[in-house]
Amino acid sequence: MLAGHLALIVAALFTGAAVYINVAEQPARLLLDDHALLREWKPSYKRGLAMQAPLAVAGFVLGVIAWWQSNEWSWLAGAVLLLANWPYTLLGVMPTNNRLMATDPNAADLDIRGLVVKWGGLHAVRSALGALATVAFLWAASV
Repeated sequence: MLAGHLALIVAALFTGAAVYINVAEQPARLLLDDHALLREWKPSYKRGLAMQAPLAVAGFVLGVIAWWQSNEWSWLAGAVLLLANWPYTLLGVMPTNNRLMATDPNAADLDIRGLVVKWGGLHAVRSALGALATVAFLWAASV
């Protein structure tokens, strides 16, 4: 089942990137002063978006193909969990992203630091969705 194995790989890549952001990048970023923190967050966010958005879609498509080929519900569950990052990001995370992106780094202050901290918590949900999708795909691959 090539599609299923590829879905698992894609979900693991998505999850690894998301967890890296939460456990390495975000804590390091928070050690910076307010101005540097926002200067670092902006390009980092753009790179993460460019990598993770296509991974979520590719994992969803591959998971649906694996479900269609096998009729194993856990492939579909993993696919839906991975794709859930899109509406969650658009509805839950984007208001914070938009405020951070609209702020001039020279105007960053404690309020902006608070938004970056909030963003880290919101991003942790993306890590959890990716991890749950990976577990669902592992489950599907083992039955």
